[in-house]
Amino acid sequence: MNKRIILFIAFTIMLITTAQARKLWLGGDISMLPALQQRGAEYHDIMGRNVDPYRLFKQQGWNMMRVRLFVDPANAPGSHHDQGVCQDLPYVIALCKTIKQRGFKIMLDFHYSDTWADPAKQFTPKRWEGLAADVLCDSIGSYTRHCLAAMKRAGVAPDMIQVGNEITFGMDWPAGRVDPLSDDNWDVFTAMLKSGIKACREVCPKAKLIIHTEKAGVWPMTEAYYRRLKEAQVDYDIIGLSYYPMWHNTIDYLGTTLDKLATLHPDKPVMIVEAAYYYEHDGVNRGEEDFSKCLPGTVEGQRQFTAQLVAELKRQSNVTGLFWWYPEENAFGTPHQGRGGLNRGLFNNRTGNALPALYEMSRFRK
Repeated sequence: MNKRIILFIAFTIMLITTAQARKLWLGGDISMLPALQQRGAEYHDIMGRNVDPYRLFKQQGWNMMRVRLFVDPANAPGSHHDQGVCQDLPYVIALCKTIKQRGFKIMLDFHYSDTWADPAKQFTPKRWEGLAADVLCDSIGSYTRHCLAAMKRAGVAPDMIQVGNEITFGMDWPAGRVDPLSDDNWDVFTAMLKSGIKACREVCPKAKLIIHTEKAGVWPMTEAYYRRLKEAQVDYDIIGLSYYPMWHNTIDYLGTTLDKLATLHPDKPVMIVEAAYYYEHDGVNRGEEDFSKCLPGTVEGQRQFTAQLVAELKRQSNVTGLFWWYPEENAFGTPHQGRGGLNRGLFNNRTGNALPALYEMSRFRK
């Protein structure tokens, strides 16, 4: 056989093997989709034709959906209910049944709170308030075990599990509060993590476990955080990051963070488990948002952001997933039509039409 043909065949086999070993996951956190559809939201493709959003996502190469789970969302403040805090265990099981029936894998996101858990707030659920740290650890494990067992009985055991949501500064404050740049309280926090992780390993041994943080734009914090987990021998599989350009620095900086993570933690694949950008925004800074280095908050700006993000992630051999946060945002056809919203989803709130960024995302798996 010709030597060139042999080399070509060997090279092709190598490419196929590499692609199979590096399974890429594309999707979004669609936790509000059933609630929005119940309100009457109408979804269209980019041409304005009525479409089943699940089918459209599948056509664009999505293969996994992320779903958040709150402990007792009925205890959340009323304003948080208006913001989408409704995902209790029955809601999540019902949604995951639909997700699985439509041919997607499932990523479960434990918030370990009755409401939003993020870097600014990690409220302890009402049922666990005042518990001693060791009892709180046991409660996290028991709750995790209960939820996963219920999902498993329903036939929707998750394929990936986030043990906490954006937990750079710990969870279930004040007991589990930490700072990556401080030595204080890491024994308590990592004990909480280990309790939840142990339950995940017992009930869903095949699931991949994710530790999710949101300081991709501040390398010293990201470095210190995952180093501390390694020192504490926390058992997990994947590093999960949030990336929003108005909060987390430039895409170039994200690339540097990913390069360094690949060097320091070569055994840990990385996923961007939350990303989004505005398709409509006036560029005025609100809170801690910083648009000085961002693209315009327009339909084209959102598309360009997505294209740049995908290009950077495809450069990274250790990145295996990209998930848009709240892609299903859509007020068209609902009582909120015309009132605006976050305007960071992948459908236009005024028309229900899919936005170009949705189609740009598909390049991640191509």
